[in-house]
Amino acid sequence: MRCSAITGRVFAKHDMEAPPGSGQAETSARLREVLGGLPGDIPVRPPVFATAADIERVHDPSYVRWIREMSRGSCFLDNNTYVSPSSFEVALAAAGSTRAAIERALDGENCFALVRPPGHHAEPDRQMGFCIFNNAAVAVARVLCDRDCERVAVVDWDLHHGNGTQKIFYSSDRVLFCSVHQTNSFPGTGWPDEIGAGRGKGCTINAPLAPGSTLADYMRIFSAVFVPAIRAHRPDLILVSAGQDALADDPHGRMLLSPSDYGVLTGMLLDLDLPVALTLEGGYGPSHGRAIAAIFAALRGRREENDEPGRPHDRTVALAETLQKLIRY
Repeated sequence: MRCSAITGRVFAKHDMEAPPGSGQAETSARLREVLGGLPGDIPVRPPVFATAADIERVHDPSYVRWIREMSRGSCFLDNNTYVSPSSFEVALAAAGSTRAAIERALDGENCFALVRPPGHHAEPDRQMGFCIFNNAAVAVARVLCDRDCERVAVVDWDLHHGNGTQKIFYSSDRVLFCSVHQTNSFPGTGWPDEIGAGRGKGCTINAPLAPGSTLADYMRIFSAVFVPAIRAHRPDLILVSAGQDALADDPHGRMLLSPSDYGVLTGMLLDLDLPVALTLEGGYGPSHGRAIAAIFAALRGRREENDEPGRPHDRTVALAETLQKLIRY
């Protein structure tokens, strides 16, 4: 199976020294750790820059102008999201490279955009949770306009709910948004009754899992809810908002996934026989690089023999049954 990565040195330019005690984890060092899991024989494509017009398809023009102005210096925009003098340029590269990953997937080469800053928390008019522009949303909106692409499924497996992506496409019937995340975690959204509005009603599916969830819980949500919903939506493409912070050693969460589990989840999406693109979101633990390696192994068609994942928690089974009733068949 053909696959590639998109990354480059530009993504190290969004960086600043965090104040003591801030707990700031979204730094250029994180990307270096991610790249440690990139197999040496995977083709690496150069970054592609989005235009301001691309960004303004999903973000308010006044917000885009504000980010450009604030990026003339270094400062924190909120408790955990910062800009430095190159941040506007880097954010354009993150969004544009995500779009390029989608383009490559549609052309037969599944692709992972290893970019930063992440994007899934960014809303139309505000930054949040390390995110400046919503890379996934910018990319999807561009492809829906420019390609022979009618529908897209976005699967967000980050530890935290992708509130920004959900908000941007909440009333759209062209984007199916599926999020599995740790319940009662930042930013406090992503409940099962958040199902979309207007034409988009039923096109948002949220699966908040309890702390301590394992691969068995994730597999139940994928097999019983996400995969049937994707089949019913009939998308031309799957885009994964790929944050690997549900790893057991990630300091930001309390989930119990192992690096190889991300290869299993990737394989479940590949089995739908659709183009698959991924864009990097969160992930801050020491085994993050090994999770990236497992994802690329799956993209290349290499499946690890996994031990029996065990049984999902009863509450996960009940959640899946509830969510099944919300799928638009």
